[in-house]
Amino acid sequence: MKIRKSWLLLLTLALAFTLTACSGSADKSSENDTEEPAAKSTEEAMNHSEMNHSGSSEVPKGLVEAKHPKYKVGEQAIITTGHMEGMKGAKATISGAYETTAYVVSYNPTTGGKRVENHKWVIHEELKDHESKAVEPGTKVTIMTDHMEGMHGAEGVIEIAEQTTVYMVDFTPTNGEKKVTNHKWVTESELSPVNQ
Repeated sequence: MKIRKSWLLLLTLALAFTLTACSGSADKSSENDTEEPAAKSTEEAMNHSEMNHSGSSEVPKGLVEAKHPKYKVGEQAIITTGHMEGMKGAKATISGAYETTAYVVSYNPTTGGKRVENHKWVIHEELKDHESKAVEPGTKVTIMTDHMEGMHGAEGVIEIAEQTTVYMVDFTPTNGEKKVTNHKWVTESELSPVNQ
C-alpha cells in the first residue's frame, strides 16, 4: 500500500511539473513576441493546437488566382506571424496566391468544447452560401472548411474582414517539426521578402 501511494505521489508531481513547464514556455514565447499589443492579444486568443497544419492543394470553388501577387508561386518569403508554434520566422515557399476577402472568425466547434476566438484565416469562398459581396464584421456565418477539428459546419461570427491576397505556403517550422505543405492561409501582410 505504501509503495502504491508513493507511485501515485510521484505521478502527481510529474504531471504538475509537466503542466507548469508547458505554461512557462507559452509565457516565454509570448514575451518574446515583438508584435504590437493589439495584434499580440489576438494571436494569444487563437488556439491552433487542433489545426490541420498540412493540407490538400485543392482550393474552394470560385477562388480566383492573383494576377499580380507580391510573391509569385515558387518564390520564397519569411512568415512574420505565428498562427501556430514554429511558424513565425520560417522560410516559406509560395504554393498558391489568390485574390479574396480574408476573415478573422470566432466560432463554436461542432465537436463541442471551448469557443474558438479570432481564428485567422477563413476566406470568403469557405463560407456557406457566400455571395460575391464581402461579409461585414459582426455577421453570423457558417464555416465550410476544415482547417481545424470541429470547424466544418460551425456557426460563427466575422470579427475582421480584409480584402487581400492570400497565400498557400509550404514551410519547415522553426521548432524542428516536420515540413508543412499547402498551409491555408497566410495574408500578404504576414510575409516579408527573404533578403529584407
